[in-house]
Amino acid sequence: MKAIVLDGSSLTLEDAWLVAEEAVKVTITDAALKRVERSYELLMAGAVSGTPVYGLTVGVGLNKDQKLFDASGELSPEVLTASESFNRSMLRSHSAGAGAMMPDHLSRLSMVIRLNTLLQGQAAVQPAVVELYKAFLNQGISPLIPSRGSMGEADIMLASHIGLVMMGEWQANYQGETISGELALQKSGLEKLTPIGKDGLAILSTNSISTAYAIAGARNVRQTLDVSPLVFGLSLEGLNGNVAPILPQPISVRPFPLLKETAETMRDALSGSYLWKLNDERPLQDPLSYRTTVYTLSEAQRALVDLEEMLTIQINSSDDNPSIIEDASEEYKEYDQIAQYFVETETISGGIFPSANFESLPVALAVQRLSLTLGHISHNVIQRCLRLEEAEFTGLPRFLTVPENKGHGFGSLHVPIVALHGEIMSLANPISLNVQPVAGGVEDTGTNTLQAAQRLLEINESLNYIYGVELMHASQAIDLRMEEAALPLGKATKLFYQAYREVVSFVKEDRIFTIDMEASKGFLESYK
Repeated sequence: MKAIVLDGSSLTLEDAWLVAEEAVKVTITDAALKRVERSYELLMAGAVSGTPVYGLTVGVGLNKDQKLFDASGELSPEVLTASESFNRSMLRSHSAGAGAMMPDHLSRLSMVIRLNTLLQGQAAVQPAVVELYKAFLNQGISPLIPSRGSMGEADIMLASHIGLVMMGEWQANYQGETISGELALQKSGLEKLTPIGKDGLAILSTNSISTAYAIAGARNVRQTLDVSPLVFGLSLEGLNGNVAPILPQPISVRPFPLLKETAETMRDALSGSYLWKLNDERPLQDPLSYRTTVYTLSEAQRALVDLEEMLTIQINSSDDNPSIIEDASEEYKEYDQIAQYFVETETISGGIFPSANFESLPVALAVQRLSLTLGHISHNVIQRCLRLEEAEFTGLPRFLTVPENKGHGFGSLHVPIVALHGEIMSLANPISLNVQPVAGGVEDTGTNTLQAAQRLLEINESLNYIYGVELMHASQAIDLRMEEAALPLGKATKLFYQAYREVVSFVKEDRIFTIDMEASKGFLESYK
């Protein structure tokens, strides 16, 4: 089986997904493993020297003022025992999630993300922790991780469950079977983790779970936006609409990012279509839901590109606090406040710096902006569906009903999509501001990145249902037009239409549309 080589800084979203789907195994570069070893050495040297280390020599959260132990110049057995006890307690006490367990592929996605960020060498875990992440991925061990219960300043109450399994506790899915963490380790021939130092904090204090959901959302949206020009093109052909708003001449007037490229993609979808030929019955200007779609799609593309950029940074950089940095620059070291963070021994030097690198706001905001743009797409899609039902806009039978069909036709299909759009509007509202102070007021902000990412997934699923209904309308309208005259479709829209008609047939008489809606959604989600 092909292997993805992890080095801490060059993991792609595509390769991370391959690992999640168990299509590849993972290996780690020697240089990355060396960084992990050196980081751990630097951490322990700091503890011995008396440097205060969050999550190691002092507590976490409000308990950061509580000294856990004093190494007093050596890492004695008593010190290491105290550290182990604290780490075990931290992982257990920070395991308090809610809801259904994450799907295995997202559990794996979160682990490959965390493994890669650990390889940056700033988390200062024991090398054994890194080896366990690698073994879990390569041997099919997926810890059960609750899907709800993160405020977004690291998924501390959820990611901790991975550490439990590493210690031989909790539960995991192992090669398709749910078993205890202890049994999973036994079956795979792995030693239990004895967590010391900063292992516990590093395992739980990560945004890898929120990031996994955000990657899944971005991936699904990418598919939706890839088929969007085809759905729109078919809809415009069903309307007998005007291509003028996507022409390069008017588009060049407002050089917004990706507007030109989006318009070009929409024109390409309609290359060869009858819409490029003069038609005396074609209106000079179509309803706004048609004319402005080039803007809604380009803004969604721009939001998706931004999210993918933020995610790529996120999965290739450390989100740890504190940051353990070997050979750290000595800027501001002349100040006593700063000098205390530096560690220097005969074999290693660097610093242990309190940080806010757990902050996931760049990802949260990018997720929410993409969600909002999908809401605008949804609004336009619904309006286009309604216009296709109205004879005054199409010149076709009302509700796209075949004349001999005395039933209702598509006259009620707007009800479910309007309901779904209502859900999208609610889910597109920003969630990152809805936080409350916790941990005695020390942790007094958050981003709710996990909720935002899960909302993005829900929004995109609902949008695909709505798009599916537009596809039903557009194809029906085209078939009705074809009864009067053979009209050439665009090269791309024709292939799209023909493939769709293999899945959902022309509506000659009223039938159960739930079946068609599901089939249409599935078609859009899989069309290449």
